Amino acid sequence: MKRFQILIVDDEPRIVNFLNSKLKASGYEVLTAGNGLEGLEQAQAQEPDLIVLDLIMPKMDGLEMLKELRSFSTVPVIILTARGADTDRIKGLQLGADDYLPKPFNPDELVARIEAVRRRLEPGKRGKITEVFQLGDVTIDFEKRRVFVGDKEQYLTRIEWLLLSQLVNNAGRLMFYEELLTRVWGPEYRSDVQILRTWISRLRSKLKSAPDHLPLIRTIPKTGYIIDQPLG
Repeated sequence: MKRFQILIVDDEPRIVNFLNSKLKASGYEVLTAGNGLEGLEQAQAQEPDLIVLDLIMPKMDGLEMLKELRSFSTVPVIILTARGADTDRIKGLQLGADDYLPKPFNPDELVARIEAVRRRLEPGKRGKITEVFQLGDVTIDFEKRRVFVGDKEQYLTRIEWLLLSQLVNNAGRLMFYEELLTRVWGPEYRSDVQILRTWISRLRSKLKSAPDHLPLIRTIPKTGYIIDQPLG
């Protein structure tokens, strides 16, 4: 069986060499690249299972690479950011990163986050999902993994699908921040409300319909989110 393959994209040889050894010791196959251009080439040629991506690099930085990457791949990405660089972190999440870790970081925490992403990729753990959901002009077909707003199809990332699945399958019930974070990202993320807010915002923008329609996902301040409408 092919081992889970991780691509490390970072211009600091010390970090690359350390992570290479750490991840191989944890049972992963590792690829490396020194900048965004090399990272894109490796991503296209090798199709890794996950990418660990530094944001500050020469030739092509991490945000540019991530933008290009999302034009052809949905591979999970964990971005590495400078501590306190909130703008870059939020931008990375908006571009489609799955998670982030501030530098300097604990390598054991990185391994734990990689394992959390792996668990989300495993099939058969989502439970029973309503096949078709209709609200106003929004149609969600979970069997075919397709979403339409009116006649226009909207593409959803893996994380967006997982979030929407949880909310739709619990329509009419308030889902607390901690519950959504645990179900979608894993128990390690139950306090990371910022990452949840960022992904809910992305999801809402894709499900936005006519201005006079009520929002599909409603916020309960400081508590969680709910889809009020019954399934239909």
